[in-house]
Amino acid sequence: MNNPSEATNDRRLSLIILFAGTLFTSASLMFVLQPLFGKLLLPLLGGSPAVWNTCMVFYQTILFLGYLYAHTISTRFNQHRQIQIHAAVILISFLALPLALPENTVPPTDNNPTFWLLWTLFLAIGLPFFVVSTTAPLVQKWFANIGHHTSHDPYYLYAASNTGSLIALLSYPFLLEPGIGLANQKNYWSIGYLFLSLLIAGCAFVLWKSRQNADIAEDSEPQENLGIYRKLHWLALALVPSSLLLGLTNFISTDIASVPLLWIIPLTLYLLSFVIVFSKWNDQIHPVMVKLQPIVLLPFIAYAFINPADLPYWAYLGLHLLAFFFAVMVCHGELAKNRPHTRYLTTFYLIMSFAGMLGGMFNTFVAPFIFNGIYEYPIMIVAALLLRPGAGITFKKSLLLQIIPPALLIITGLIIYINVDNLLLYFDAIVISLIVLTVFTYFFRALPVAFALLTGAIIFLALGVHGLSSHTIYQERSFFGVLAVRESYLINEQNQYEKYHELFHGTTKHGAQRLAENLANIPLTYYSRPGPMGQLFKTYDNSNNHWNIGIVGLGAGALACYAKPEQNWTLYEIDPLVIDIAKNTDYFSYLKRCSYNTTMSLGDARLSLEKEPDQKFDLLVMDAFSSDSVPTHLLTREALALYFKKLKPNGILAFHITNRHLSLKKVLSIHAEDLHFSALIQEFTPQQDLPLVVATDWVVMAKNPETLVPLSQSRLGHWQKMPLYFDMKPWTDDFTNIVSIWK
Repeated sequence: MNNPSEATNDRRLSLIILFAGTLFTSASLMFVLQPLFGKLLLPLLGGSPAVWNTCMVFYQTILFLGYLYAHTISTRFNQHRQIQIHAAVILISFLALPLALPENTVPPTDNNPTFWLLWTLFLAIGLPFFVVSTTAPLVQKWFANIGHHTSHDPYYLYAASNTGSLIALLSYPFLLEPGIGLANQKNYWSIGYLFLSLLIAGCAFVLWKSRQNADIAEDSEPQENLGIYRKLHWLALALVPSSLLLGLTNFISTDIASVPLLWIIPLTLYLLSFVIVFSKWNDQIHPVMVKLQPIVLLPFIAYAFINPADLPYWAYLGLHLLAFFFAVMVCHGELAKNRPHTRYLTTFYLIMSFAGMLGGMFNTFVAPFIFNGIYEYPIMIVAALLLRPGAGITFKKSLLLQIIPPALLIITGLIIYINVDNLLLYFDAIVISLIVLTVFTYFFRALPVAFALLTGAIIFLALGVHGLSSHTIYQERSFFGVLAVRESYLINEQNQYEKYHELFHGTTKHGAQRLAENLANIPLTYYSRPGPMGQLFKTYDNSNNHWNIGIVGLGAGALACYAKPEQNWTLYEIDPLVIDIAKNTDYFSYLKRCSYNTTMSLGDARLSLEKEPDQKFDLLVMDAFSSDSVPTHLLTREALALYFKKLKPNGILAFHITNRHLSLKKVLSIHAEDLHFSALIQEFTPQQDLPLVVATDWVVMAKNPETLVPLSQSRLGHWQKMPLYFDMKPWTDDFTNIVSIWK
């Protein structure tokens, strides 16, 4: 038997390729499975960003269980027994192949679907995802025991693992999603999983044949002090970036742009940070990141929180992403710098994964129930600053002195708030003062506690001021996002100020109502009488007295004011909170004033429409939005086939496609051409300066061209034939491609 010194002379490159290749493949499969299965589940839950965040919690939880398993078998069993146990687990996981959703799975409509979603994920992909999750710590631990000359520090293999994650994540929206349908993606993933099993078997074979006596080697390893403080420090350094990742994702989707493609950018930066900090360059890069972070924070706080209105959304997004990247680089850099000897490798990764799971659980299960906005995001920005190098020392030496500046700022802010009437008259002065204070925080950069708390005080004072300026009278958060009712003023026809209410989902307006008794029945914004919806109802005014009408997406309920007593209306809405707001006459009274024979249906539109009798509707209006985006499963060929199955032979489908980021008319135009439907589009711009009449885009479709002739020949608006597009495939339940319709 070779002694330890001889055992570490193995310099074969093939071993590095085998073990790194295994980790690369495992991570790639993990990060292809995440968007793949998220895409399978999104249609059942309306495309909410909360679906993605809940999936992330599931992945982080299974990752923790995988790391716990790896830690347990690598510390309690010899190498041969580890291989036998892991082989049995892999064989059992083959029962879950090929990937598929459980049959007849339907989410609950009367309560929060989070736990249903977690259970569905567990049944569908729990076993294979668990095996993939075990690979990083277990294979690195095996590598540490094979006697290679780099076995003393296998952490560099973690960079290979995260490189695989990064490439898989970026390839999905740009290569896999546009080129391969969901059914084939599931099949190819299953094949890749079998290939990973072979690679793991190769690593196990090398370990089995290794003549190194691991027990002797480990007994000779130096002992390290793994005290509770050091473990808690690892926990904090991993937890905060994990929570910050989900907080930023939710913030982007709610306050910047609800575009699914943007959700992967924070995760990409998160993975990139791991690649960098576990590489050989971290010793040079980490001090630079620590020095630059306070400089990056100055414009970030000034423009992202104090005065965001001065920036276009892409610059606003860029500032958030840049600040996020520096925060996770500093935290993960500290984590990598303080990594332990390979004896404690699995303990280190176990704590990291546990922290990731806790961060995800905080954002998914705690924050939505204690906050009515995305406040966990700024909280974790402050927490990340508390973890800057030197915080432990400053806590001990000068904690009281460091608390004084932020405490004085908070007290001053409260005194001003309590004693100053019409605080918004001083809005500009307050904003300038907060910007000056932001510059002042830079001088506390060497004192992490003071730096973090002062920054936090400024951020939350800025949020409070903007909350006052928006005149928000109600705000609540549900699984589907943040909803707010705001009180605003307009200049009416008599050139006087008039109060009205607005409904916002994230940053997107979902309806408005004037409050004066003689004006409260007038539909506004995207549904105004001069606009496409008003034109449609007026054109068919003489023939629609007994129509059955379906409306997908409730909003404030403005469309109900086109209803007639003889008509029957069915309103479909996925979010119970939207229904509560629309029915509350303190906010909106459209439903109370205008609805006659109205039925409310709660749940996803496609699932609800499936239950309706065929040929029920004369008009079906698709107005479902998650903030600014239409859920993609409502735009597929199968979805349109369902809509027309529920429409009468001469029925009309009206589709609301107003969007800041996506050219949805491309998708509908290709469907109309492919299915031989007649289709008209109007990209409406108000010709007069009318209160709360806004630009909006609508498409109407019918099986029979004659059905739309009255609309095309009317002089009420500029209805045109849909333009033709030949540069993309039709969207189906198996294939969608967001990149192809990006404006």
